[in-house]
Amino acid sequence: MRVLLVEDDELLGSGVVAGLEQSGYTVDWLRDGLQAMHALADDEPDLLVLDLGVPGKDGMQVLRELRASASTLPVLVLTARDTVEDRIAGLDAGADDYLVKPFDLGELSARLRAIARRRGGRANPVIEHAGLVFDPAARAVTVDGRSVLLSARALAILEALLERPGIPLSRERLEQILYGWGEGVESNAVEVHIHHLRKKLGKERIRTIRGLGYMIPK
Repeated sequence: MRVLLVEDDELLGSGVVAGLEQSGYTVDWLRDGLQAMHALADDEPDLLVLDLGVPGKDGMQVLRELRASASTLPVLVLTARDTVEDRIAGLDAGADDYLVKPFDLGELSARLRAIARRRGGRANPVIEHAGLVFDPAARAVTVDGRSVLLSARALAILEALLERPGIPLSRERLEQILYGWGEGVESNAVEVHIHHLRKKLGKERIRTIRGLGYMIPK
């Protein structure tokens, strides 16, 4: 999944980026709320982690404008404002969750997984599909009870396809999931990862839909 982090504290931001990438996320990082609004207008990520105290345009204003535009993008708010009134204001403005600084990176990852589950309409933290079991927290996959080792990027593609069974994802969308803004994209990277997934999981599990992309059938 792609996460946009909006945080102006360099030390905290670099730590969050490293922690989320270790948990399997692709992370883009901005330090300014105005930049964030421009970025969101062009390319919406899967999740937004938003500090309320950023310059340019404060996080609360970013959140209100995002919801006023009818965006359903899941938003987790980060803030040093720890009063009950502040938390209520953030949630009522459209945040899906609220985390007060300082926080544990493991808790941040767990909260993002919970938000993603709710968005996908799932209650079970583990995704199961036709004998395949994917545990997002452990980044682990089994097929018919057999453990399967996959690279981080192959796991990211598998997770994206499992979150949307029956819906084709284009090569361009999968590239967005795999690579942040500053990373170069190899021309055949998606095809290589799909090939490895089919080799490890079985060819029938991932279908190519001509002109549309790749899909895990329902």
